[in-house]
Amino acid sequence: MSKIIINFCPTGMVPTKDMTPHVPISPSEIIEQTHEAYEVGITIAHLHAREKDGIPTYKSSIYQEIFEGVRKHCPDLVICGSSSGRNFPEFEKRSELLELQPDMCSLTLSSLNFLKQASVNSPDFIIGLANKMKENGVIPELECFDLGMINFGKYLIQKGIVEGPYYWNLLFGNIAGFQAQLNHVATALQEIPSDHYVSLAGLGKYQLSINSMAISQGIGVRVGLEDNIWWDRTKDQKATNAQLVKRVHELIKLNQKSFMDPKEFGRLGFYNTLKQVEL
Repeated sequence: MSKIIINFCPTGMVPTKDMTPHVPISPSEIIEQTHEAYEVGITIAHLHAREKDGIPTYKSSIYQEIFEGVRKHCPDLVICGSSSGRNFPEFEKRSELLELQPDMCSLTLSSLNFLKQASVNSPDFIIGLANKMKENGVIPELECFDLGMINFGKYLIQKGIVEGPYYWNLLFGNIAGFQAQLNHVATALQEIPSDHYVSLAGLGKYQLSINSMAISQGIGVRVGLEDNIWWDRTKDQKATNAQLVKRVHELIKLNQKSFMDPKEFGRLGFYNTLKQVEL
């Protein structure tokens, strides 16, 4: 991969205002911080929605407000929603936002444990989400925390359940998955076909090291407060989303790489396939 995809994840489902005042919770905050990151330079916005009290939500009415606000200020940005399985087991809830037809949506390719929580994703459920994404012109963001997930993703591709173009998020540093080690990264990457698009994410204190490793090799990155709220590994300074994105651009410059802008990525086939995008 010659240009660096920057997948911006500002909110997630875990960080709260008590953890960090910088995490955006309301639609207006998410829109504003996504626009700020867009001005710095991001390729994809991986967006979660929250209720007014900060609790994660599946509601399409809230997602719609976020998507419309982001689209107004960032017209060519590739917008990715979340179908996370942490809080909502019902298919109708987890798939509701797909009817808004974002460009992409996360598709976690198996069940997994986090430190204090599980994300349950049965094979039939994953296939159901993939089929509904296809019906709505939404490109799956293939989210993997271990080798089994990559293998299942390739199975879905082989069966024609997931169709190209293909974009993978590989996440390192979770207690029950890939660890943030060179051998884990190398093993994961060799399982991904060379003509697919990939970004690497490091959770918590591993964000900077995984971002650095990826950029040095010309591979995309995922960055933002969803995965890491700290600027430094000693946890002396809380980060902002803008700071984290700016640091990625510094790494790109230091490594003499270039950034893939959203318009270029979208024209590779990552804009919603049912919408006419004229940019």
